[in-house]
Amino acid sequence: MYVEHFDIAGPFAFAAPRHRDARGYFTETFNLSQLRQLGLVESDWVQDNQSMSVEAHTLRGMHFQLPPFAQAKIVRVITGRIFDVVVDLRAQSLTYGKWIGVDLSSDTGNQIYIPTGFAHGFLTLEPNTVVAYKVSNIYSKTHDRSLNWADADVAIDWPLPKQATPTLSDKDRDAPMLRSLAVELKEFA
Repeated sequence: MYVEHFDIAGPFAFAAPRHRDARGYFTETFNLSQLRQLGLVESDWVQDNQSMSVEAHTLRGMHFQLPPFAQAKIVRVITGRIFDVVVDLRAQSLTYGKWIGVDLSSDTGNQIYIPTGFAHGFLTLEPNTVVAYKVSNIYSKTHDRSLNWADADVAIDWPLPKQATPTLSDKDRDAPMLRSLAVELKEFA
């Protein structure tokens, strides 16, 4: 299994081998035992979600939920390609407010594990991109939060063409900056 660790402790990217023949390929997209060996701590995955973005440069994020409804995620691309980003929101972390980004695609089959305490979002790099992700907790509107994708203090280097503006939901466009979330983020200590 391919594994990539980052400078921020917790998240990791991975890809299981694809067994190919004349028909195509077979792969395990989720194997709890193998992922536990890599550092996955959650064992209860309660929901699978899927999104389809028609246009390239659609940005979804940066989303997270507060405890006790915080969600870990495992994200993969069914069709297309994305730039996937996670931001450390753990108040006591040495990497608080830092981000990592990784390209995920249907061609490579790579995935990313995101533990609780991180905001998550992605930018589609191709039209008609389909993203699937597992979550470790149910959706709670009361605990649902967003971090602004363009927060200058976080400074995510989105791979957008010059002068391009991503396609955003109103929620994502109006999301607060990290500084204004600081009090609530103490719950991720």
